[in-house]
Parts: sequence; C-alpha cells; structure tokens
Amino acid sequence: MGKGAILLVFSAVCLLALAGTAAAADQHFFVEGQVYCDTCRAQFVTRISENMPDVKVRLDCKNRTTNQLTFSEEATTDKSGTYSIPVDGDHEDDICEIVLVKSNNPECSEISKGIFHKRAARISLTSNNGIITPTRAANPLGFLRKTPLPECGEVFKELGILPEELID
Repeated sequence: MGKGAILLVFSAVCLLALAGTAAAADQHFFVEGQVYCDTCRAQFVTRISENMPDVKVRLDCKNRTTNQLTFSEEATTDKSGTYSIPVDGDHEDDICEIVLVKSNNPECSEISKGIFHKRAARISLTSNNGIITPTRAANPLGFLRKTPLPECGEVFKELGILPEELID
C-alpha cells in the first residue's frame, strides 16, 4: 500500500473519531417511567396497584468520583402515572437516578425508608452502553399507601407469598 493510501486511511479514521466525539456531546435522551400507589405496601407492583397522576419525580445525576450534582430536572406524571424527562448531553461519568419527590394523594404519600427498598431508579444516560434508542426506561417507583387495602391478603395468597394461616 502506498504512502498516499495510508495517509488517506489515517485521515478518514481521524475524521470519524472526531465526528463521534462531536455526536456524543450532542446527545439527547428521554427518561420515561411510571409511578404507582403501592396499595398493599408490598414494595413492588401488584395487580391492585394504582397509577398515580400529578406526582412529582426528579432526575438527579452526580459525578461518580466527586458526587457533585451535574444535572437535576423535575417532572410531573400524566393521568396514567407516566413521566418523560428530556436530558441533553452524555452522562457517562455520572450516576443518574429518578427519585420520588411529592405525592398529591394524602392516602398514598409515604416514601419507603426500608433498608431493602430501592428509593430510586438508576438509569444509564450514555450512548456508550449498547443501547441504540435515546429513550431510557426507568423501573417503576411507588409511594406506600397508609393502610393496605382489604384485598391485599388475597393478592399475596395468589402470589404464594404468605402462608394461608396469615390470610383472612
């Protein structure tokens, strides 16, 4: 291969690398998820969980090394309990999480403080992770109802979670 061909290939590789860097700086993502009322205080979605409209959530991104907040954006759920948060830029060096902020339902407004309960849904906001689409789906997050609904015993029984003697 001649020097001219090598120079041409090298130049093409450099241009592609620069184009990739420019594209990464121009990334736009959408974080989507749902918020539900945990009507059984199960800390997971059941068949009688209810979607929560007009609830506030927040996306926080913090630098992995310094823990400094690099991005924060609030959103409100629609009538189906779904939210969508637009995000500009690549956050490869950040840990990004959706957190519950405020419920408008006084019967279902508690945020679990249990040691085994996830209070946030972690999300990857980079194009360097193999995900092709700009939409990122967060795990559902739920507020706990003050008192479980009466039918929760039957729901747990269907799921095989509680022994029969504990169910009404």
